[in-house]
Amino acid sequence: MLVIPKKLFLTKGVGRHREELSSYELALRSAGIAQFNIVSVSSIFPPECKLVPRSRGLKSLIDGQIVHSVMSRTATNEPNRLISASIGLAIPHDCHQYGYISEHSAFGETAKKAGDYAEDLAATMLASTLGIDIDLDKSWDERKEIWRISGKIVRTTNITQSAEGHKNGLWTTVVAAAVFLPELH
Repeated sequence: MLVIPKKLFLTKGVGRHREELSSYELALRSAGIAQFNIVSVSSIFPPECKLVPRSRGLKSLIDGQIVHSVMSRTATNEPNRLISASIGLAIPHDCHQYGYISEHSAFGETAKKAGDYAEDLAATMLASTLGIDIDLDKSWDERKEIWRISGKIVRTTNITQSAEGHKNGLWTTVVAAAVFLPELH
């Protein structure tokens, strides 16, 4: 039996608690995925997979289900420390080709900066497999224009959660995830 995801959704969340593990649990609740047994997988967006809204994806899952996910997670108990967790996604024009999902976690980066980086990373990985010559010294906007012109990358996006560490030193955890919805063959 092959498990090949045909749908995927993106989600994010933040949690705060005096215990690090509890702050992680609260971040998963905030993301809407705490009720699942999450298995971490690597970063391939399967061929013929579709990105669906979080609300639609959650409706097709059952509490306690084993769910595969690419997840980014960052935690701090340092007051006011900026943390970010981001997932980048690059989907190829040819739906029979696989794409890439990247995870990025950071300290001191805004959500915009972390999200752009994760998206850029996924698109750069996809571009290299498609034979698109990318100059890594070019700016994010210049590279994005090259991808558009090539016609081989149809879409890039990201989901990012950032937060500042709690002012009184509670653990703060941020998560971002790409959650696969299984289809059995």
